[in-house]
Amino acid sequence: MKYIVVSGGVVSGIGKGVIASSTGLLLKTTGLKVTAIKIDPYMNIDAGTMRPQEHGEVYVLNDGGEVDLDLGNYERYLNVTLSRDNNITTGKIYKEVIEKERRGDYLGKTVQIVPHVTNAIQDWIERVSKIPVDDTGEVPDVCIVELGGTVGDIESAPFVEAMRQFQFRVGYENFALIHVSLVPDMHGEQKTKPTQTTVHALRGLGLLPDLIACRLIVQKPLDPATKEKISMFCHVAADQVIGVHDVSSVYHVPLLLQSQGIIQYLQKRLNLPGVKISEHMLERGHSLQKRWKELTTSQERVFDEVSIVLVGKYTDLKDSYMSVTKSLEHSAFRCGRKLVLKWVNSSDLEQETQFTNPTKYHEGWGAVVSAGGILVPGGFGIRGTEGMVQAIQWAREHKVPYLGICLGFQLAVIEYARNVCKIKDATSTEFNQDSTSPLIIFMPEISKTHMGGTMRLGLRPTVFDAESEKWSKIRKMYGGSGKIWERHRHRYEVNPTYIEQLTNSGMSFVGKDEKGERMQILELKDHPYFVALQAHPEFCTRPLNPSPPFLGFVAASSGLHVLEDQLEIQSKGYHPPHPDNAMVSEDELRHIEPVPRGKEVLLNGDS
Repeated sequence: MKYIVVSGGVVSGIGKGVIASSTGLLLKTTGLKVTAIKIDPYMNIDAGTMRPQEHGEVYVLNDGGEVDLDLGNYERYLNVTLSRDNNITTGKIYKEVIEKERRGDYLGKTVQIVPHVTNAIQDWIERVSKIPVDDTGEVPDVCIVELGGTVGDIESAPFVEAMRQFQFRVGYENFALIHVSLVPDMHGEQKTKPTQTTVHALRGLGLLPDLIACRLIVQKPLDPATKEKISMFCHVAADQVIGVHDVSSVYHVPLLLQSQGIIQYLQKRLNLPGVKISEHMLERGHSLQKRWKELTTSQERVFDEVSIVLVGKYTDLKDSYMSVTKSLEHSAFRCGRKLVLKWVNSSDLEQETQFTNPTKYHEGWGAVVSAGGILVPGGFGIRGTEGMVQAIQWAREHKVPYLGICLGFQLAVIEYARNVCKIKDATSTEFNQDSTSPLIIFMPEISKTHMGGTMRLGLRPTVFDAESEKWSKIRKMYGGSGKIWERHRHRYEVNPTYIEQLTNSGMSFVGKDEKGERMQILELKDHPYFVALQAHPEFCTRPLNPSPPFLGFVAASSGLHVLEDQLEIQSKGYHPPHPDNAMVSEDELRHIEPVPRGKEVLLNGDS
């Protein structure tokens, strides 16, 4: 097993995840099997109870793991299926060590950060790195380990020390370090002092960078003189200094790294030619490289636009909807369109905003009424939901393509109940527990006292009804399959009491759970494209294999002929992104023991 650790310096959030994912992608083009691990040094067990505005999107995995959004980058770039164990947190490590101490595993010794915590980190990485993550079912050849935060953070110290020890545990030829550092551009002058300082700090902790990725937040490449200066003062050769400047799309980053010889260096440094690669994997690698280049070059030649409006609650931090935006991008690539994504805070569409901030109100509605397609994503709490309902009503009545995800599914049901079924006070018990018309209710098996890890989580099946085969666009987008799998993350569901009334009025619940009890996909027959899912299909999108609901939505927003073309393509060649061994039945999922969670503390931006 070869390990490539990606660390960061100066500031957080400079693109370690994209650089780590891009490096893994390039290794896959050589035929290697690649996995990835993200280390987050916070004390939380997982990301499930974190506010979207503070931490960004909570990414959900097949096994129900609620993890850092960087694991979404890994799955999308590497086309792999990861587990909750691929995300390490301080909370997980300390919990494991304390449980061992309580069992007496340490035989009465004093439990310390070194060696017990650092050993636990190394053991975890070695164990998880050997778990198969792709359709080959084989042990990976390379593991990318991203160390979150920045070097010098107090909370990162045990992990940095663990990596210092780990390089000797696995051996020189099996361990390489890429350090990502900010190179500020001040009035045209590229400053190297921050990078010198962070590299000196890293070396003082016992880790020597093999590659220094210099991140420039401008579209200007790294100057040769800057590269030479960093090489001299950071004690590395010039070919070990790589410039990563802003490019037109993050999908160009792998090609940017490749052009600077990163693969040739890693092949030499880690003796990768010594890894046995089958002819089949070599062919797959060459095919991946070819398709990725076609993807990036075709982007630059696209001029036709598709206008999408995202009506959400957390639009002040775009990372809150990371996978949604990626799904739209991937679908736009397939449809040959340049994505024009407009962000509308749902609260801006509500009547009171017309008086408190008329500019925002008119700007928001101006975007909605001119949209080619309207999307309402997931969220929690009552804030802004009335604005979402009004946007959904506009899309339904004016035949504008609509896609609802999770909360967007539930609000589509509420809007239809209010304005078509004439249930004027229709709402969700999430918003009003004493409602006399609760169209959306709390799921019976969900805990009301603990928040973390207690939702309906992970990969779940949806079964299409028999009639949908004749007309359903969303079923055709899934290749006509009668049963599909998507990831879920929710506590509320459609109230079974109202199903008959809704369906008699024209709403079609084309997809349900295996027992036919839970409504999971709705679609309107007399609409160009009005689809909503209780699941989160955005978590399973891939650049070369877009999520079907998003693909249909973007295609419909681009024009009827584009939708017809994509329906035909999908009916002939849709491939689910999950290996068969990643799918289990609903009954099996109920028997998977959840990871023990903490107390009831959930701040999703509303409560």
